[in-house]
Amino acid sequence: MTTILLGPQRFTITVDKTLRSLGLEGPIAVINSGWEEREGEDDELGSYLQGRAVNLRLYHRLVDSLSKDRDFARAALRFRDRHDELRAFYGIRLQGAVETVGAVAHRTSVESIGPVAQAAAIETVRDVDRWYGGQLEQLYDEIATESAEHSEVIGWHRAEVATSLDECAAVVIPGGDVRSLMRTLRLFDVRIPADTPVIAWSAGAMVLTEQVVLFHDFASQGMSASEVYDRGLGRVRGVVALPHARRRLHLSDTSRMSLLARRFPDQRLLLLDDGAVVRLDDDGPDLPVGSRTIEADGTVSVVEAA
Repeated sequence: MTTILLGPQRFTITVDKTLRSLGLEGPIAVINSGWEEREGEDDELGSYLQGRAVNLRLYHRLVDSLSKDRDFARAALRFRDRHDELRAFYGIRLQGAVETVGAVAHRTSVESIGPVAQAAAIETVRDVDRWYGGQLEQLYDEIATESAEHSEVIGWHRAEVATSLDECAAVVIPGGDVRSLMRTLRLFDVRIPADTPVIAWSAGAMVLTEQVVLFHDFASQGMSASEVYDRGLGRVRGVVALPHARRRLHLSDTSRMSLLARRFPDQRLLLLDDGAVVRLDDDGPDLPVGSRTIEADGTVSVVEAA
């Protein structure tokens, strides 16, 4: 199983060279539903893919399903409202837990209780993340899955998508809105064959992992805690993908970065900046030489040769 995660492609284009390096023949499936209404504006991307692109048009399929299946449209609206409510409560709980970690870290302790208290505070943050994940899975079970499984329209689209994937030599997943991308991947039950190479960047890289984490330390509304958004496809395990890291993370704030890393102790926090090319094959879980990660102490390290 070959998966290649790239840095953003806006300024530094590497997808064309990466595709050529695979030496593949045949059509290339494109999943760019994160572009939403601009999904069909893929001429430039198609030129980088040697004119072999087959756009799966997942966002168009979503709109088609909403317009033709009223039961699904009503269920989708209920899901959106309840998900928004869940995320609001998650944000409240998460912010309080993160602020507690900071307060504990800044309190002076004459005994060894300080580090123990901080570890307990970080575990509380993890508990909030787990609570949100569990609630979200229940929400999917109650609304999204049931309505989609009984829809003839969605069933037809799922079958067509699956056939297209089986006929393609590779899959390319660009960025865009990660919420729309994740939503369409789930709705149409996208299952990429293990032996089909995948090239992805930005939001596309995020959805391939086990957990999709939203982050932006320099957002216009001010700094807030990074949030778990959804469970990803799980093709890439043991990694949290962090695209545009230099632009979106306060990497010099080691305390903040340390908390982010310690929230996900079983995952490597992979920085995907411009020019990054991270190839993951089925020969092991280790990241390749040159990969940049955030360590538990909040510093950025580069994977070196053994």
